[in-house]
Amino acid sequence: MRTHSVWGHALLAVLTCSVLAACQSAPPNAPPPHTDRSALRVATWNIHYIWLNRDSGRWSRGHWDARKDAALAAFKALDADVVAFQEMESFGGSDDDSVNLARSALLAANPGYAAAAVGDWRRFPSTQPLLYRTDRLTLLDQGWFFFSDTPDRIYSRSFDGGYPAFASWAAFEQHSTQQRFRVVNVHYDFSSRHNRRASTALTVERTRSWVQQGDTVFLVGDLNARLGSDVVATLRDAGFRFADIAGSTYHFNLGLNLFGAIDHIAATPGATLEHGPWVLRQRWDGVWPSDHYPIAADYALNAGAD
Repeated sequence: MRTHSVWGHALLAVLTCSVLAACQSAPPNAPPPHTDRSALRVATWNIHYIWLNRDSGRWSRGHWDARKDAALAAFKALDADVVAFQEMESFGGSDDDSVNLARSALLAANPGYAAAAVGDWRRFPSTQPLLYRTDRLTLLDQGWFFFSDTPDRIYSRSFDGGYPAFASWAAFEQHSTQQRFRVVNVHYDFSSRHNRRASTALTVERTRSWVQQGDTVFLVGDLNARLGSDVVATLRDAGFRFADIAGSTYHFNLGLNLFGAIDHIAATPGATLEHGPWVLRQRWDGVWPSDHYPIAADYALNAGAD
């Protein structure tokens, strides 16, 4: 018994040291103020859904009230031209998105932004919006497709019958350069490798014509896949160049940085990475705004690219 106890304490000590090392391995890396109007700052953030009908507990309405100020502060710290969100959903038991606490709070606190990739929830899935700066960008078009055998049927279930998942996208024109670009915002399945692979293949299929005709396309979001994975390799083969993100982007809502980035920013050759990427690993007044860190990077849109 004594030997077992000694080994137990030793194991606990090793685990504690590992956790502390993991927490310290990725210091805050906030982006600087965005003052270059010719540069395009692109960001992505899984902000985590809200259980609309729960007053307390993790990810409830009460939890949102506790983390809302931190989320607003994180958004301002990004200082991005366009921010792609995943899980921006107030879930009340159906697909009805007429109440969206996070989206409403961010737009109310940031009047210089508008939401793209949104619409009547009966015809447009609006829980993966792109918030964009209206003094720098004009919205030209928007759309969606579901990771499904019937991708154009709204809320269709995933390839293996799992919960619906989808890509949202929007096309913009940058005021300072009059150049155009698209942002494709994805959230791949965390538990099913089959779904991730099939969703990646569909993403490549749906963006192929844009890439082949030389459009500037950003692919961003929560891929639930690390650099070096088959998901990233497939997207690279399709023409997307990934920003090299060091350290974790998912932290269990505890600041535990245990594995490499699963949230990513990638772009076709029409955009050149100038600065970043930055991972905003920070709490505000001791509160994490989500279980994912926001990430951002600055790009130059190349002359002649649309």
